[in-house]
Amino acid sequence: MTPDYSELARSIAALCAGETDTVALMATVVCELHHGHPLSDWTGFYRVTGPELLKIGPYQGGHGCLVIPFSRGVCGAAARTGEVQLVPDVEAFPDHIACSSTTRSELVMPVRNGAGRLLGVLDLGSNTEAAFTETDVRHLTTILEDVFRHAE
Repeated sequence: MTPDYSELARSIAALCAGETDTVALMATVVCELHHGHPLSDWTGFYRVTGPELLKIGPYQGGHGCLVIPFSRGVCGAAARTGEVQLVPDVEAFPDHIACSSTTRSELVMPVRNGAGRLLGVLDLGSNTEAAFTETDVRHLTTILEDVFRHAE
């Protein structure tokens, strides 16, 4: 089940037009993605708040972990390596942090502004195994680049 990324991209672009505040952008993107992706049970951002440290940002779904070091878990791996983490089975991911016992798969993407500064990571979690695909990665990469290009 793939969301209608054309509609999501249009909606997010319209809602975020002219905004540069990172938290406001994150909150808007999370809301649209969470309601637009049928398999995302937890949708949120972890923000870079210090050296090698992520803290919870805007999210929708159950509670998330409050703090994640770059050295731990799927979110930490995305922040540390700068690479997308597409994890079809979280039980098979070394050092997975179980913020929710029901999460079965995850997609975590680094989020950078136009200057290349890492702002945080986008985390989509699902109670369904292999919920996310390369199609999600491709469309979300474009959306994130467009939205956060001018972020502070």
